[in-house]
Amino acid sequence: DEVATGFGRTGTMFACEQEGVSPDIMAVAKGLTGGYLPLAATLTTKEVYDAFLGRYEEFKAFFHGHSYTANPLGCAAALATLSIFEKEGVLKHVSLLSGRMAEELAKLTDRRCIGDIRQKGLMVGVEIVADRDTKEPFPPEKKLGQRVVRKAREREIILRPLGDVIVLMPPLSSTEDEIRHLVDSVGWAIDAVLSE
Repeated sequence: DEVATGFGRTGTMFACEQEGVSPDIMAVAKGLTGGYLPLAATLTTKEVYDAFLGRYEEFKAFFHGHSYTANPLGCAAALATLSIFEKEGVLKHVSLLSGRMAEELAKLTDRRCIGDIRQKGLMVGVEIVADRDTKEPFPPEKKLGQRVVRKAREREIILRPLGDVIVLMPPLSSTEDEIRHLVDSVGWAIDAVLSE
């Protein structure tokens, strides 16, 4: 499933490349059109494709579909996006920006409430805990992740919490200054919420 991770998000065209995996079936979507229009695709190896290729009477059909298939505008957006990937060196930009983001994220680790920072390219999870050494979480009723996300909006930053893990997924076209502002704002929001 490369719906969220595909098309450069993790630093390579697809996240499975970093794991040395060649999937038989791959689902792609969001990044396929650069997020401009809905479009999804299911990619398979030739062996999987051939296994389901046949006449209706042979019952070989792979009865699969998704809501965002074959829209002509979405397909045009996908072609334009893939062209931009090549012409503008998006993967190289993401690689450089990922390194810069790692440097900025390292500045958050001096906080005792940061349990872990997980990063693959421009996909990051910042885990907030009550005790870094034991990884003891904050009580769920504190809704710390939600509060941090809400606080970050005061700096015009839109984030997503998964419990008390703050998810950062900046646009692939972000600048170094925008990455710096993003990470700085996350640190500021965490500090502000914990001091309430």
